[in-house]
Amino acid sequence: MQSHGIAITATLLDAAAVTVVAATAIEARAARRSLPSVRIIETGVGLSKLGKTPIGDVAVSFGLAGALHPDVPAGKVLVPHEVLRPDGETLLCDPVLVTALERAARALGLEPDTRPMITSAALVTGAERATWAGRGYVAVDMETGLIRASRVAALRVVLDTPQRELSRAWLQRGAAALSVRAWTEMPWLVREAPRCARLAAAVLAAAFA
Repeated sequence: MQSHGIAITATLLDAAAVTVVAATAIEARAARRSLPSVRIIETGVGLSKLGKTPIGDVAVSFGLAGALHPDVPAGKVLVPHEVLRPDGETLLCDPVLVTALERAARALGLEPDTRPMITSAALVTGAERATWAGRGYVAVDMETGLIRASRVAALRVVLDTPQRELSRAWLQRGAAALSVRAWTEMPWLVREAPRCARLAAAVLAAAFA
């Protein structure tokens, strides 16, 4: 396969063996459009909708993330080598999966950031971002560190940053989600979330190519 003039010379991910874990409909839809033959499950934020659905032995946590460093822009591809779980343990990402995702990103002309990420039970905002950045973490999601599988890797694209944060209201239900700030973010989210999800899907598709 040729992509942006760079050859991917081997298939590194097996579509029959890998489960792609996506939190939201936007992320899952982007992945399904690019990879109709791969098992993709929509788990909800923080795996809230997973229930008893088995993930399998090999999983790629897929979708969006929040940058912790102010110099990491929206649209940056992340393929961490390790992820801090909410319980304080460190998840060491599977090196074969990581290599496949890194190679796929580079084949598309994108240099992935491989620094550690954290998985948080809540949105990380304000000074808390700087605190985690100071500890060496580049970004945060709400799912990767919760996945319990034999082999796990993460492919994320930055959506929100310290300069443009996501309102906590989007994780709430009912009237709490109807805040003025949340609705003023709507045009940005409608534009940027699908764009970043499609970028992640392009990298994922290249990894299965």
